[in-house]
Amino acid sequence: MHDAANATSLLRDGFILLGAGLFFVLVFRRLGLGATLGYLVAGAVVGPQVLRLVGDAESKLGIAELGITMLLFIVGLELNPSRLWRLKEDIFGLGLIQVVACGLAIASIVAVFVKFSIPAAFAIGLPLALSSTAQVLPMLQSSGRMRTPFGERAFSILLFQDLSIIPMITIIAAMSRNPADAAGPPGWLLTLYTIGAIVGLIAAGRFILRPLFRLIGNMGEREMFVFAALFTIIASAALMEALGLSTALGAFIAGVMLADSPYRHELEADVEPFRSILLGLFFLAVGMMLNLTAIAERPVFVIAMAAALIATKTLVITLIGLAFRMKWRGAFALGLLLSQGGEFGFVLLAQAQNAYLIAPDAASLFGAIITLSMATTPFLMTVTRRFREEPAKDGEEREGPSSDGANALIVGYGRFGQTVGQMLLAQDIPVTLIDTDIEMIDIAGEFGAKVYYGDGTRLDLLRQAGAGEAELILFCIDGDQITPDILEGVHEAFPNAALYVRAYDRRALVKLKPGPATLVVREVLESAVKMARLAMEGLGIDKTDIDRAEDMYRAKDKERLRIQIESGDMLAARAQTAAQVPWGNDK
Repeated sequence: MHDAANATSLLRDGFILLGAGLFFVLVFRRLGLGATLGYLVAGAVVGPQVLRLVGDAESKLGIAELGITMLLFIVGLELNPSRLWRLKEDIFGLGLIQVVACGLAIASIVAVFVKFSIPAAFAIGLPLALSSTAQVLPMLQSSGRMRTPFGERAFSILLFQDLSIIPMITIIAAMSRNPADAAGPPGWLLTLYTIGAIVGLIAAGRFILRPLFRLIGNMGEREMFVFAALFTIIASAALMEALGLSTALGAFIAGVMLADSPYRHELEADVEPFRSILLGLFFLAVGMMLNLTAIAERPVFVIAMAAALIATKTLVITLIGLAFRMKWRGAFALGLLLSQGGEFGFVLLAQAQNAYLIAPDAASLFGAIITLSMATTPFLMTVTRRFREEPAKDGEEREGPSSDGANALIVGYGRFGQTVGQMLLAQDIPVTLIDTDIEMIDIAGEFGAKVYYGDGTRLDLLRQAGAGEAELILFCIDGDQITPDILEGVHEAFPNAALYVRAYDRRALVKLKPGPATLVVREVLESAVKMARLAMEGLGIDKTDIDRAEDMYRAKDKERLRIQIESGDMLAARAQTAAQVPWGNDK
């Protein structure tokens, strides 16, 4: 009976939390405030201090922290060497200076005006130096600025902030006043544990995980791919936890060691739904744990500190941008865009509370400050738009998207796709290649081509591979795998990309032609026409007559296709099919 009651309570809590989260996220998205704020407010409303519909936030937070672990895994997957190298100056220059300068400035304000101790001030200042990746990146994408120099600099800072989570957790642990932490192994031993664990995870990735994913890819079992991805994250996090280290560090290293593998996009697409759900549950639990009474007792403090946070980060980031030779309008816009606190601030505040550096009430107050600062960003960006934006100039847009530098996505890297890809690359058009044939991926790697594993007809995988910023999506798959429904879905999801499709035969072309594809190409048409021309040349037929024959064939074929597409009947235009092509002169 007790087990049945627990199961009923769990289902009831899940129903209430998911329902509240769905409602508030939809409302906040509609208002342009982002999903994170919606989850926080939903948790606070249904939590023990308002409606009291759901309790035991601590246990739910423990489960939901897997969302943070998965987020760090995905961050690690983003760090393939080519991308790091291209953005290295902005990531490790601009990003490092921003985190250090903002962290010190905010810690100083907390120490001087709030009268906190130096360790406590640092434990608060460092988390508040971080911005909200979950809020800023969608704003950049919706405004079309992801591919601009401004967008790349904002992304570089956010990426370094994500990377800095691990050192910040380490710093907070080093300052810990928790007796349980003090009774743990000494710092030098933890350092050895960390180095050993990282080396072990990298070795496991190279000699165990890559062969494992290769085996699963050959089997074609997508469910096993999802299972193996979750196993990788949880196993690496569990190893770190067993050593007394950060579970997030384990997941991050697991992502980094697979970042340059052919399975990167498939892994991102498979893990993303779990990450989104668990991260949403994490913010719901944080909202439930906010001490609303403490916040209500000091509303002036919360508002004043939120204003101080926004003003300080805007000023510091603007000055840093000017030092990096940005124009003042762009530097100011960058400062405003990154002026809020971020989702990782809640994680670090929880770490600081567990380390006995700050009291639970302080964690709630500064959690509210982060929440309020996040709510102001959309309004600030809207109000200051005319003041901070310059007229667009030629050359503002980069020639390719920033995700992997891919202007074109080629799905299918067989005989057909290889020719298409090599011709595009010959014109210096960046290309991302996707295929499900493991042997083909291995062979392409031997010749220096980077082909990613995955089913390119899946919208989630295309999105992870950069389809949202691609100018071309070329389906070069053999057979009749591309259907009108697939093309409609891809066009609706990525309306800015031109779609080019390889059609198996005339029937496939007739089915696909009325759809959104820019061009549908019959795979053997041109080679057949070329063979016919060469055959006629071998018979000694004059080139003018050969050209005329080709022109007449193409004209009649085009007319047949038009009739068949309009009627939807392959038997239409039978008269054109039976008509003989006249040879020789016009007589």
